[in-house]
Amino acid sequence: MTNLGLNKIDQQPVTLREVVLDRLRDAIINDVFKPGDRLIERVLCEQLGVSRTVVRESLRYLDAEGLVEHVPNRGPIVARMTWDDARQIYDIRRKLETDAAEACARNMTPAQERRLRQALAELESAALQKESSALFKATTRFYEVIFEGAGHTIAWEVVSRLNSRISRLRIMTLTSDDRAISGPSHMRKICEAIAAHDPQAARRAVEEHVTDASAIAQKLLAQTSGT
Repeated sequence: MTNLGLNKIDQQPVTLREVVLDRLRDAIINDVFKPGDRLIERVLCEQLGVSRTVVRESLRYLDAEGLVEHVPNRGPIVARMTWDDARQIYDIRRKLETDAAEACARNMTPAQERRLRQALAELESAALQKESSALFKATTRFYEVIFEGAGHTIAWEVVSRLNSRISRLRIMTLTSDDRAISGPSHMRKICEAIAAHDPQAARRAVEEHVTDASAIAQKLLAQTSGT
């Protein structure tokens, strides 16, 4: 085929729906919209300056992600997170993340270590600046590097499908003051164990982090539910 002199597109352009979806997702994860709040399409259209079609499509995506639910005669609302939901998510995390950390520690290369340390540095910077949106994105990237290093691509697909709900829990627990060891400190411990090529230490570090986060989430969700 004749070369037409066209350069490859390195990054796909961001669509308006993707921008709206990110804005709404961030607002829910960062608790701008509280659990149970109605998401009125007309109001969202006015606030975002977009059509109802774009808002409606974005809400359908958020419904699939578990952040929004549609209630008969009320329309879309911010989904409530129960402890039973959270417990199941933490059980999945514990299994997949411990296996990934262990495998990543075995497979760790100098290039992967650099990427992992860079992801940790971004996470710690976001935590210091108390930027919730940047913090959950940096944390997601940190785990993505671990799953990539482990070669657990299918497991990462599973985690990615739950990522919005995981991020909602992460923001709640990572920013909590009610914990003996901070979330970023746990992440550093995980990073150092993987970098040291110590699979068992990496597994223990993830176990400790997930157990700690789970206990905090259970307490906070009990408070919000009034139980």
